[in-house]
Amino acid sequence: MAATPRKPALPIDDLLPEITAALRAGNNLVLQAEPGAGKTTRVPPALLEVVPGEVIVLEPRRLPARMAARRVAWERNEQAGETVGFQVRFEEAIGPKTRLRFVTEGILVRRLISDPLLPGVDAVVLDEFHERHIDSDLALALLRRLQQTTRPDLKIIVMSATLDAAPVAAFLGNCEMLYAAGRVFPLTVEYTPYSVEPLHVQVRQAVERLHRERHAGHTLVFLPGAAEIRRTMRECDGIARSAGLLMLPLYGDLSPAEQDRAVGPSTQPKLILSTNVAESSVTVEGVTAVIDSGLARVAAHSPWTGLPTLEIRRISKASATQRGGRAGRTAPGRVLRLYAEADFAQRAEHDRPEILRTDLSQLALTLRALDLRMGDVAWLDAPEAIAVDHAEALLDRLGAVGAMARRLARFPLPPRLARMLVAAEDSGVGQEGATAAALLSVGASVERNDLLEAMDAQFAVPDHRVRQTESQLRRLVGKAQPRHTGDSDEPLLRAMLQGFPDRVARRRTGKEILLGTGITAEMTGAAPQYEFMVVLDAEDRSDKPLPLVRMAARFEPDWLIDLFPDRVREESTLVWNRSAQRVEATTSLRYEGLLLQEWRDAKPDAEAAAAMLAHEAVVAGIARFVDEAAMENLQARAAFAGLDAPDVEAELRQLCLGLTRFSMDELRKAAVGLLPSMEARLDAHRLRDLAPGTLKLKAGRALKVHYETGKPPWIESRMQDFFGMTDGPRIGPEQTPVVMHLLGPNNRAVQTTADLAGFWQRLYPEVRRGLMRRYPKQKWPENPLRPNAQPKLA
Repeated sequence: MAATPRKPALPIDDLLPEITAALRAGNNLVLQAEPGAGKTTRVPPALLEVVPGEVIVLEPRRLPARMAARRVAWERNEQAGETVGFQVRFEEAIGPKTRLRFVTEGILVRRLISDPLLPGVDAVVLDEFHERHIDSDLALALLRRLQQTTRPDLKIIVMSATLDAAPVAAFLGNCEMLYAAGRVFPLTVEYTPYSVEPLHVQVRQAVERLHRERHAGHTLVFLPGAAEIRRTMRECDGIARSAGLLMLPLYGDLSPAEQDRAVGPSTQPKLILSTNVAESSVTVEGVTAVIDSGLARVAAHSPWTGLPTLEIRRISKASATQRGGRAGRTAPGRVLRLYAEADFAQRAEHDRPEILRTDLSQLALTLRALDLRMGDVAWLDAPEAIAVDHAEALLDRLGAVGAMARRLARFPLPPRLARMLVAAEDSGVGQEGATAAALLSVGASVERNDLLEAMDAQFAVPDHRVRQTESQLRRLVGKAQPRHTGDSDEPLLRAMLQGFPDRVARRRTGKEILLGTGITAEMTGAAPQYEFMVVLDAEDRSDKPLPLVRMAARFEPDWLIDLFPDRVREESTLVWNRSAQRVEATTSLRYEGLLLQEWRDAKPDAEAAAAMLAHEAVVAGIARFVDEAAMENLQARAAFAGLDAPDVEAELRQLCLGLTRFSMDELRKAAVGLLPSMEARLDAHRLRDLAPGTLKLKAGRALKVHYETGKPPWIESRMQDFFGMTDGPRIGPEQTPVVMHLLGPNNRAVQTTADLAGFWQRLYPEVRRGLMRRYPKQKWPENPLRPNAQPKLA
């Protein structure tokens, strides 16, 4: 005779007939059930009476999946692995009779890749969907697509305590929505004024308060992460001992045995310090008080590695409600929130879906493994276009298309590490690649910033998380034989480049490195002894001016040429050597923005070198090569004649073309004939007729004509040379009067005029009297126009 099932009554039990009826009538259902209603352990087994095949239940974390399976099996007087089982990373309890399977979200996604039609599966339950993990959104999208194409019989049930049900029901074809009440015991929520004390101190004060008020039962404390749990355990050690509390940690990286001890039954009052792993789907019998920090480490991603990271942020109102719901299930409960009520009022109603705030490359890889792209799938909340473009660009860079995308998707790793592991597998070092991938994916704390040294340290003092991941990955990689001889580390290091092709860098000085993107970063720990490296892990920190590189691996420049020949280019560059005052040519080999090698070129491009030397000559000043005044005079003279003025830089460039060393010294010697050459290039007849270089006075003296830009031309000579001239000369296309500088015996200008006739008539008499007093021996005729007033020329 079969044993009677052990099923204590839960609030949702009365709703089960309506739930099963709805799923017999239709294929989709959204169930909103308050904390404590019992949805996780009662709804899935009820579905076994509705469908003949398998029922899969998605849980957000490993602990809830394992606990729910064991609880449902216990209520059926079975062991997990019989009718009810679970499957999570590193652990499973599945048997040939298993029809109800509790799994984590990633497990279902991987099953969809291997069996896209989900043969044998008749119903999928997405539990605690309000958390909106990226894998749960992906699972919902793929399940709905499957239901609308080849599996119209598939049933989809979405459950949560704090879900905004209407949008989900609309996404599922306006399916039915049901609501279930929760706890049957009252729950008191208390707030705490803002405190400057560290979080672990605030928790200790809250525990002391509960002890003073003679609180009975277990206390569950929600903290952001494992580091905060460890600090709080040290802080609360004294009060736990004096109050007789069994203090236990609870977080995802603990072993299953340690987690079971935290959530299992105990006659001794427990103080459980937990992350949000216990926020939903986990019922710890006997919890009557919850202390909520209001903080959680939420999923983000490193822009450096593409690896998932966790950031401390304030939780939403929905999460706070979930946490509080852990108390008040078996007795009246209390919630002590370590923040003010005003703080709670300002918080978001729900957490923002991960698909809208984190890296999408792994999601995009899953779709590519299914021969899909983002636009091929309908989403409950469509991801932002810029995030999609970034993810697709990374996958293209990694070569994750077609068969390669399917190979990468075999591994439970971010795309970069999966690509590295595939490259290692192809090179016959898949086992070593699995170790490296495990070390990087787990984010284990290591003192060495060199990958190979960190792997050696892991071998000497293993981290159990790395060891677990390593074992799993080693089972997945192939057994290809090594094909490389020589440096035994080279195949693995080459594989790193294939996973991080855009993270190459070169050491500058000390701990500083320059990435190919142009970003300067700083190594943590000891500076590497190698020049070229690929950055495997780094972080931007607000308290540091440069990104900090936590992990790197060396590479040789030749490897880039072998692996990515289309991204390596040779460039010739001219540079001005200021000390040597000459043009020098360098040829560089670059991988994208990273300089790999550089050398001097004995024969630079003549035209480009001539242009650079001419430019530097103009910058240095034309006076270093020609008479600057003469040059300006020639330019002004040409302009006066209406001719195009000579382009000094162009003339210098032409002159430089005939050089061989492209130096200032060589140019200076060659520039001796520059002015005559420039003048020869002008229209000689027009220049001579309209802008003559000399003018002959009536008395026969030839004078140089001076030209200045923006001024009329001018000549100068002794006043006596102009005696006998009724007017001054006129030149140019407009017959412009030439300005005359009339000099005294001391060769200083006595008068400057362009109107000689007017000067003789109006000013000369007065000027003559002064000159006669100062220079009585000179002849100063009363009438300067009389021929006999002209001095005889020697």
